[in-house]
Amino acid sequence: MAFEIVILVFMKIIPLSEGSFTIDKTKLFVPFDEQQHELQDRSVGSLLVEIQPFVIITANDVLLLDTGLGFEKNGVLQLHQHLLNNGINPSAITKVLLTHLHKDHAGGVGKKVPADDSRQLSFPNAKYYVQERELRVAFEKGFPSFITGELDVLNESPGVVLLSEDKGAIDNYIQYEVTGAHSPFHQIFWIKTEGKTIFFGGDDAPQLQQMKHRFIAKYDYDGKKAMELRRKWWKQGEEEHWTFLFYHDVKDAIWDFKL
Repeated sequence: MAFEIVILVFMKIIPLSEGSFTIDKTKLFVPFDEQQHELQDRSVGSLLVEIQPFVIITANDVLLLDTGLGFEKNGVLQLHQHLLNNGINPSAITKVLLTHLHKDHAGGVGKKVPADDSRQLSFPNAKYYVQERELRVAFEKGFPSFITGELDVLNESPGVVLLSEDKGAIDNYIQYEVTGAHSPFHQIFWIKTEGKTIFFGGDDAPQLQQMKHRFIAKYDYDGKKAMELRRKWWKQGEEEHWTFLFYHDVKDAIWDFKL
């Protein structure tokens, strides 16, 4: 008698692009359309970046990695609309993993309540995983890197899990580690599921080209450390066949070292 072995594959990665932007020393994100705009027309030192949260669907969770700028259109959070466009109800998100709380990564943690102009978590059924020390720094430094009015909801909600350790695990398949590279308490994530390792480095590893070339960014808290970590992760990722997710890459959201 012949037996058929069926392997169920649940894991799916979906980039949720909010578009391309330029950013300069003012730390303002200005929309950029390559069909209409020229980078050289922007102010000196402008960087071209994508704003790109990710959803990872696993057998146990629907994970959201960072939350974008938090823009709304016609009263609907852009991030919610992107989820709906991909067949995912925002209420289905079970975990929100936050690398850090700069406004382009944490703008969508909450949304306005029209009745009283207060804010509530954008994903009320999810657990939010936030570095406690990063939250403290956000309120100490404030604008322009952090918009504390949008982050207040993280101090007030029972759905928020404040991580205090430099490294640890969430539900035995998600690992996190504080790097102190892009920001003092920036954290990175490895999601290990179905025999794959998915690496999300946030702004420590924001674009593919930064992984391939030695590059010290002036906007990093510790640019040299960030460069060295990128080199280390790229080498390890190639050896262990990681899948890399790039939050700010305008062309390569996902890079997979295949077996």
